[in-house]
Amino acid sequence: WSLFTKKNDPAFLSTRALARDVLQKEDELNEIVQLVGKDSLAESDKITLETAKFLKEDFLQQNSFTAYDKYCPFYKSAAMLRNICAFHRCANAAVERTSGGEGPKITFNVIKARMGDLMYRIASQKFEDPADGEEAVTRRLSDLHDDTLASFRQLEDEFR
Repeated sequence: WSLFTKKNDPAFLSTRALARDVLQKEDELNEIVQLVGKDSLAESDKITLETAKFLKEDFLQQNSFTAYDKYCPFYKSAAMLRNICAFHRCANAAVERTSGGEGPKITFNVIKARMGDLMYRIASQKFEDPADGEEAVTRRLSDLHDDTLASFRQLEDEFR
């Protein structure tokens, strides 16, 4: 398995580990949310819950009756997971970078309001049809990854 991932996607194991950690942390956070509500969570915890939602609803669930989802090749799974984890990392980094100083801060609500389109695209990446070919699907998912990084860079620049 590790030889396969080294050849096809060397970062897959660390990305998978991050996704697993997010899902484990979500279980702990859901208990807190039930007791005191979502508003009392730290910004990073709100991002974790949103990432877990992407993972559960958009990555792990499949509809075998659709052409785009009846099977999911490794290249598509790896790219989808990479995009979800990129959102998680970038969102946490943006919140952290603006939390210490004076002036406006990036919160999860700011991210949600400003990046609704990007979040929709991340949730919709499962609709990429493998029948379009590996090169086309990989290119579109790679473009989404690049757009994610660029969107967060732009957001951080606006808050400096």
